[in-house]
Amino acid sequence: MIPVNLKIPPGFFRAVMKATVVKTTMVTALATMLGLALPLALPAVPGGGFNRILAQSISVGLQRVGPAQGFNKPVHLAPVPDGSGDLVVVEQRGMVMRFPSGAGKSGSIQSRVYLDIRNRVSSGGWEEGLLSIAFHPGFRSNRTFFVVHSASSPRRSVIARYREGASGRKETVLEIPQPYSNHNGGQIAFGPDGMLYIALGDGGAGGDPLGHGQNLRTLLGTILRIDVDRREQGKPYAIPPGNPFASDSHRRNGSRPEIWAYGLRNPWRFSFDKATGRLFAADVGQNRWEEVNIIAAGKNYGWNIMEGAHCFRPPAGCGTRGLERPLTEYSHREGQSITGGFVYRGKAIVGLAGHYLFADYSSGTIWTVPAAPSRKERPQPPRVLLKTSLSISSFGEDLNGELYLLDHGGGGVHRIVPSLSPR
Repeated sequence: MIPVNLKIPPGFFRAVMKATVVKTTMVTALATMLGLALPLALPAVPGGGFNRILAQSISVGLQRVGPAQGFNKPVHLAPVPDGSGDLVVVEQRGMVMRFPSGAGKSGSIQSRVYLDIRNRVSSGGWEEGLLSIAFHPGFRSNRTFFVVHSASSPRRSVIARYREGASGRKETVLEIPQPYSNHNGGQIAFGPDGMLYIALGDGGAGGDPLGHGQNLRTLLGTILRIDVDRREQGKPYAIPPGNPFASDSHRRNGSRPEIWAYGLRNPWRFSFDKATGRLFAADVGQNRWEEVNIIAAGKNYGWNIMEGAHCFRPPAGCGTRGLERPLTEYSHREGQSITGGFVYRGKAIVGLAGHYLFADYSSGTIWTVPAAPSRKERPQPPRVLLKTSLSISSFGEDLNGELYLLDHGGGGVHRIVPSLSPR
């Protein structure tokens, strides 16, 4: 979440904003008021298109939702897939809170405890704690969900299975030893294929001192893909068909069959595009660059040979053959800790469909980039969508494709909404 080299005291960016507005053109404002469907009907296409032109001047704001008192260091938001329309927020200290979606007026919306595992969660390190929740695709019938959290003695990341209303009973699915307190990754999510994907950082410290990023014999510095509906070899999960390092030859070399992609430093937040199923992961940088990658099976995303599209070790003349270039990147002049978001597939904001939104924890800036990039060797430059003073720890997506963000310092939940403020 926050790179080890970032020297910003906790709480520096605390702010609670009921509405934040970015200016726009009169054309976009008029299109929004009239509800014109044309921009939404045109997906982003390689090389540009009408939708991409509109996205350059799209107008959005933030609407405070949820309980007026907010949450304690919120780090993840997800919809409850039971038809209620409710949302849950993961608090880093070890609690999951449930509340109805909607604007919090006069304190009318209240949250309630959905899960409390503070006695199992280690949150001693700035990046440790309860980090993410994922509801099983069959949640309506099996009431099953999964969480990832830090634990101590020894230090490790734990992926655990819970059943709603089962009084805190759990089954440990996977434990990964962690040598340091940072770069835990922290995202879990079910893909369109029904498999559970798990993001893990390189193990921490700075510069990947243990060489995990390029080592297929460790689960650190990777995104994993496992089948939690089957069991094999005495484990509470199975290796799905199609995992790129699950062949006999790879196993004989010691490669871990759970790995889907590797060469990552700290993929704090990833998401799947509702329309295409593609996996987008934002990887927190080290000294100079923050990046977004489109993740594919078996690909190597370069860490610690590269940071973004640039050599890291060595700082010049590094061998880049076989390494994937990022979709987009930005330098530490603009921010220092990337927070991955989603490809927008909602209907409320004219012209934003098909664009990937992401932010920076330290600067509060929100950017957008077309999710269907033109075929270029260099990363495409992102465009600023909104400037805020929030410490944006995570985005969330409801079942309608509308997007939210969390303010880690102030505790607020904010929905991204259209704005009619003219330029």
